[in-house]
Amino acid sequence: MRGLRRWWDDTAGGLPATFWYLWSGLLINRAGAFAMLFLSLYLTAARGASASLAGLVVGAYGAGGAGGTLLGGVLADRWGRRATLLAAHLGAAALMVGLAFSRQLAVIAVLAALVGVVHSMPGPAFVAAIVDVVPEERRSRAFNLQFWAFNLGMAVASLLAGLLAEASFLALFLVDAAATLAAAAVIALKVPETLSRRVATPRAVAGRSRQPGLHTALTDRTFLVFVGLSFLLAVLTMQTSTIMPLAMRADGLGPSAYGVVVAVGGALIVAGQLFVPRLIEPYRKSTVLAASTGLMALGFGALALADHLPFYLGAAVVWTVGQMLAAPPNAQINADLAPPELRARYQSVFYLTFPAASFVAPALGGLSLQHLGERHWLVVGGLGLVAAVGHLLAGPPRERRVAALRAASADRTEALVGGR
Repeated sequence: MRGLRRWWDDTAGGLPATFWYLWSGLLINRAGAFAMLFLSLYLTAARGASASLAGLVVGAYGAGGAGGTLLGGVLADRWGRRATLLAAHLGAAALMVGLAFSRQLAVIAVLAALVGVVHSMPGPAFVAAIVDVVPEERRSRAFNLQFWAFNLGMAVASLLAGLLAEASFLALFLVDAAATLAAAAVIALKVPETLSRRVATPRAVAGRSRQPGLHTALTDRTFLVFVGLSFLLAVLTMQTSTIMPLAMRADGLGPSAYGVVVAVGGALIVAGQLFVPRLIEPYRKSTVLAASTGLMALGFGALALADHLPFYLGAAVVWTVGQMLAAPPNAQINADLAPPELRARYQSVFYLTFPAASFVAPALGGLSLQHLGERHWLVVGGLGLVAAVGHLLAGPPRERRVAALRAASADRTEALVGGR
C-alpha cells in the first residue's frame, strides 16, 4: 500500500485543484469530440457527396484547425485562458448543432471550417493555463497526465462515435454538442482566469524592443529548432494513420488488422503512461527526447521487414513506447522556452506542427511508398535518427536559453516586490 501511495504521489500528487478541473474539461472535451471522426462517412452516406467532395470538406476542417491554433494562442494571451476556452467550447457546441441540421453541402463545408477553428483554439489555452497554475517542478507529471487524458478521451470518442453513427448521424452531432457544453460548464464553474496581467516589458523579451507578439515566437531561433525537431516527430507519428494502412493492405492485411494495431498502441498508452514520469525523471530532457525519437525510428524503420500482423504489432509497441516517453519533456520544453507573457502564442506555433505533419506525411509519404516500396520505412527511420541526433545537439543551447529566461523572470519578480 505504501508503494502504491508513493507511486500515486510521484504520478499525480501535488497538483492544484485548478489543474484537475482543466484536466477534467480536457477529458470531457476529447471524449465528446467524436462527430468529426465520421464527417467523411456522414457526407457520403447521408448527404450524397462524392468521395472527392467529402475530402475537400474534411480538408476545410483541417485548414480551419491551422488558423484556429494561431488564433487561440493570440486570444489566450490577450483575452485570457478562461475566456478563450469558453468562447471556443460554446462556439463549437453551436456549430455542431448547426451541422446536425444543415442539408446543403456548401453550408456544411463552411461550418466544418469554422468547427476546425474552434476545435483547435483550446489547445494553446489549455497548456498555457496548466503552465500558469502548476509549479515548474511538477509540470512534467501534469503534462504526462494531460497526454494520458487526451488519449483516453480519444479512445472513448472512437468507441462512442461508432455506436452513435450506426444509430443516428443526428444523435452523433447533438451528443457531441452536449459533451462540449459539459466541458464548458466545468470551465465556467471551476476554472478561474490564470493569466497574470503583470507581464514583462517589451525589452525583457529576448532583448527585443518591439512589442512582443506572435512574431516573437516566429523569430525565436532556439524555439524554432525545437519546433522543427517536433515536426519530424509528428511526421513519424502520422505514419500510423496515413501510410501504414496502405502498407498493410499491400501485405494482404485488411482493415480489421489495422484496427488491432491502432488499438494496441492506444491501450498501451492508457495502461502505461502514468508510469512514465518516474521512469524519465533522472534524465535530461534532451536525452529522453533523443531516446524516444530513436525508438520511434526503430519501430517505423522495422516495417521495412514487416509482412505479417505480429511483426506490425511488435513494431507498434516499440514506436508507442517512444511516443509515451516523448510526451512530457516535449510539452515541458515548449513551456520552458516561452516567455510568461507569450505562453499561449508559443504553444500555438508549436501546435502548428501537427496540421503541417498531417499534410506532409500523406502527401510525400504516398509518393515515397509508391516509388520506394518497403524502403520508404528506412527513409522514415532515417528521419527519426536525424531528429534524435538533433535533440542531443540542441539540448545545451535550449538549457542555456531556459536558464536565461528563469533569471529574467526572477529579476522581474524581485523588481515587482521591491516596487511595492
